[in-house]
Amino acid sequence: MTSCQVTFEVKGSSAAGEVFAICGSCSALGNWNPQAAVVLQPGDVTLEKTWKATVELPRGVPVQYRYFKGYFLEPRTIDGPCEVIVHTWETHLQPRSITPLENEITVDDGHFGICNGIETVDAGWLTCQTEIRLRLHYSEKPPVLISKKKFKTSRFRVKLTLEGLEKDDDEEGQEKTSPTVPQKMANTVEFSLISDDDYKCRHSQPDCGYALQPDRWIEYTIQTMEPDNLELIFDFFEEDLGEKVVQDDVLPGHVGSACLLSSTIAELGKSAGILTLAIMSRNPRKTIGKVRVDYIIIKPIQGYTCDMQASYAKYWKPRTTLDVGHRGAGNSTTTAKLAKVQENTIASLKSAASHGAAYVEFDVHLSKDHVPIVYHDLTCCMAMKKKLDTEPLELFEIAVKELTFDQLQLLKLAHVTALKVKDHNASFKEEENSACETQPFPSLQRVLESVSKDVGFNIEIKWISQQRDGQWDGNLSTYFDMNLFLDIILKTVLMNAGGRRIVFSSFHADICTMIRHKQNKYPVLFLTQGESKLYPELMDLRSRTTPIAINFAQFENLLGINVHSEDLLRNPAFIKRAISKGLVIFSWGDDANDPDNRKKLREYGVHGLIYDRIYDSNPEQPNIFQVEQLERLKKELPELKSCVCPSVSHFKSIAPCKCHHSYLEEKAVDNLKSVQMQKD
Repeated sequence: MTSCQVTFEVKGSSAAGEVFAICGSCSALGNWNPQAAVVLQPGDVTLEKTWKATVELPRGVPVQYRYFKGYFLEPRTIDGPCEVIVHTWETHLQPRSITPLENEITVDDGHFGICNGIETVDAGWLTCQTEIRLRLHYSEKPPVLISKKKFKTSRFRVKLTLEGLEKDDDEEGQEKTSPTVPQKMANTVEFSLISDDDYKCRHSQPDCGYALQPDRWIEYTIQTMEPDNLELIFDFFEEDLGEKVVQDDVLPGHVGSACLLSSTIAELGKSAGILTLAIMSRNPRKTIGKVRVDYIIIKPIQGYTCDMQASYAKYWKPRTTLDVGHRGAGNSTTTAKLAKVQENTIASLKSAASHGAAYVEFDVHLSKDHVPIVYHDLTCCMAMKKKLDTEPLELFEIAVKELTFDQLQLLKLAHVTALKVKDHNASFKEEENSACETQPFPSLQRVLESVSKDVGFNIEIKWISQQRDGQWDGNLSTYFDMNLFLDIILKTVLMNAGGRRIVFSSFHADICTMIRHKQNKYPVLFLTQGESKLYPELMDLRSRTTPIAINFAQFENLLGINVHSEDLLRNPAFIKRAISKGLVIFSWGDDANDPDNRKKLREYGVHGLIYDRIYDSNPEQPNIFQVEQLERLKKELPELKSCVCPSVSHFKSIAPCKCHHSYLEEKAVDNLKSVQMQKD
């Protein structure tokens, strides 16, 4: 096959050491792998640099591509590839494309991030670097305690300083080289404030830092290639209670300092935790108090490389409110009116899908042997007697994480509500005779394989949360390692989802943060109960109100939030506020089971409604995605315009369309499915 010389040009500004690169659908452009992307060379410097690269591409073969900017770092091994850090990349639903036909072509793509007049870029994900998050907040107690009496009523400000490693002469000289020469990554720090009112992100801080306040979450984000070789200094300043807290005000008196070595976190071997550091006065050098530092460590997914072919992390097509089946066909254990199919089973998910659910929502966590399973609660009940034993059963509650996948499939298990029932045998009768698809604890992989690809999945990632009274979910104060836990679940989805629409969600803010930064393909919704009379208040400050949840979602660049219907019906202005911030908003809760409340929430403009027993409201019918697909199909196959069969006939193999175009229709549907996600 003959080839063409194609020169790609794009304009854009870059930070020191940052370069532009191009990544695309052919081997010459890395097959969508940023690790194998082509680095562009800087051209003439005007207001913005023009970056260029010439690539040999096969003649007449369509090629898709995207630009990104970031760092190409020194290889970890002598002959190894460069490490690539993506700072910003183009995420248009349809990538740029070209079909080269001439011997030499120059493609001027204008400005980075702008394609067909629309700017669409997103922040990168973790490829090889580690992200350390340090937080100071009043969720449980004041983070700073100074023992001296003179400071008992004082308010403090805190400043974080990242001490860099000393550079040798070779490293100093490297900074003066061409920006396309592999660099060493400089450690970066971002300072963030989150509250009910607003959020702020800065790359600098006032001389005396930021004030610690009960309603404020202070977060420091450090990205580094050497996560166990950093020194972080917290400096504390007293502030007069009579003074207004403003940025860049007069420097108050220095009280003391605390030092954190990142190797301390590495030695603990945990992805998340709390450290208590001693605060030392400067003169004389002695301990005067302590600071409580909350931390998480976010690492790239192990054993999987994200590509640049597609990203839906910030994409949402405007539509009418979507119906989402809660735990599939509905709650079958704890609500007033129970679903007729056991929740979170394949049968339940299929039932909701067949009644027009655009998405089905279900809960995922891990078995003891690290198999992702679908089940709502973190605990279940186990019978002491064998299934065939006619004597009264003795039950005890056990954490799901203490049972292997095979045990979950074979053992006699029941929901924890069985503990409140006198006849324990009755809790198991239905399970013993149920079909395979109605059995609890299906694996996530089997669910991905068994449920129609036309229905989207809203996958809620379960994690232990602490209530403000100190109690933990399921009485579990310890759980899996967060990085390991998420890597297993994310890889299962990324490797098996195919073209299915996926939205992740979680009540745990750090889970949402980690999912967003570990992968670049699927969106995340932050689940929150807001202010509720039905549920106990959570310890995490970020989970307590809908306004702070909105600001947290913006801060983490999430797709949006999923709010308890009780809070939204009481405060519909929250919906407008979220939408005005560019967020998608879903609603969940028992109130949404009432048709009148659903009507209100639709009128208020929520994007998705999660509710039980969708079969009570909808007849058996295709969902909105299938209807849209059929409309596209009719445009591509004019013969179908005359078809008078119900829409559902086109999506049920047991009752195919009775018109004479069934074969053409089936073939066209297969062709359309391959581009369905691109169009939707």
